[in-house]
Amino acid sequence: MSANMYYEPKAPLKLSEVGYDPNIILQLVGKGMYLENLETGVQISNEIKLPTNVVDHALQVMTSRKLIESVGTITSATGGMGTLRYSLTSAGRKFVQDALNQNQYFGPAPVSLEAYSKQVRDQAIGDERVSPEEIEASFSDIVVPDEFTRRLGPAVNSGMSILIYGPAGNGKTTVAEKVAHIYDTVIYIPYAIEVNGTIIKVFDASIHNSVEVENPPEERRKLFREMVDKRFVPCKRPVVITGGELNMEMLDLKYNEVSKYYEAPLHIKALNGTFIIDDFGRQQVSPEQLLNRWIVPLQSRIDFLKLHSGKSFELPFDELVIFSTNMAPDDLMDPAFLRRIPYKLETKDPTLEAFRAIYEGVARKSGLELTEDIFQFTVDQIVNVAGKALAAYQPKFIIDQVIANCKYQGRDLTFTKEFVAEGLANLYVQDSEFKGQVGMTPRKQVA
Repeated sequence: MSANMYYEPKAPLKLSEVGYDPNIILQLVGKGMYLENLETGVQISNEIKLPTNVVDHALQVMTSRKLIESVGTITSATGGMGTLRYSLTSAGRKFVQDALNQNQYFGPAPVSLEAYSKQVRDQAIGDERVSPEEIEASFSDIVVPDEFTRRLGPAVNSGMSILIYGPAGNGKTTVAEKVAHIYDTVIYIPYAIEVNGTIIKVFDASIHNSVEVENPPEERRKLFREMVDKRFVPCKRPVVITGGELNMEMLDLKYNEVSKYYEAPLHIKALNGTFIIDDFGRQQVSPEQLLNRWIVPLQSRIDFLKLHSGKSFELPFDELVIFSTNMAPDDLMDPAFLRRIPYKLETKDPTLEAFRAIYEGVARKSGLELTEDIFQFTVDQIVNVAGKALAAYQPKFIIDQVIANCKYQGRDLTFTKEFVAEGLANLYVQDSEFKGQVGMTPRKQVA
């Protein structure tokens, strides 16, 4: 992917430019030598993601403090000047042991809180324009009313919060995921950050989709002073989806008592991207508790996190938050909370024409042809027999059942009323609003 040059973080040129106590870098260098048997500046640079001149400076400082010593050179393949090799002294080993007692983190050097905050602001999701054409292209493979996408566009461009509500099975989650994947910008996410002497891991390979960045030759950096900071990973804008499992603890820093460093919470991993709270209202915490936690972030665009020491710090809260629910908004929260979510979009039951378009599209993708007879039979069974409303999820459920029946009976893919009726019998069971049992018509009448 092509990088946005504006977003590229610049690497520090000196040890003093890392933005925090340089001793943390010395500790990382020592840990690399102790834990990974690293010997040269190049090896260490590759592991902690700092430029070699910064690492060389750290090695010089450690040598002057008698923490390490030179143990010879590695001769280059061309026979030129060799690369110095280093090993820990006894004082150096004690230095590393003390460092490991503080925390067991070893990996890419952390980014300062100030540098991370600047990066989040520089690549704000609200600064990226999503055009009507991009919205249309993203939703081209599903049936969505024009009025819905027209209202969705400004909501997406706001980069703020959206409530998507409506009956179950009409594509709220699909819409939220479509929105999240509209963005094609490369942003930069740090492996870890440093706050008050502690380490917080941010990059998560299970969430952050790293990409290869290739700049055109005319955009390549010519000067060393403009090197991209490799402590950041080029990624697509992240997408985090949570459901009923979400609880308040998942929105706090997670401290590991053994390794003695932190893992960033989910919404921090979602910064500059999209955070989807699916099935909102059915979490382990009440909607009011969740919104109370986010009143300040949603309004001021700043979040406050607390270390286990009791110290708090702030980060920019830049992400598109999407709440998806099949509950009525008035039942979820009081008007004061509702006002804090600036965009509210309803996904309604499909019209008969929209239901036909959905049904035909799913059938076509599955290699089936939807006839008028099958269509009318399906609608009659759902609306008149079962007494249910048409919904966007029904066609796929029915067609999956038809395909399974054909496979079981060893038949070519084909629509029959019998298979549709059996599929619907698996879809609806008797409840207090049930009018009749779909699929129970004698087979000789539905064949």
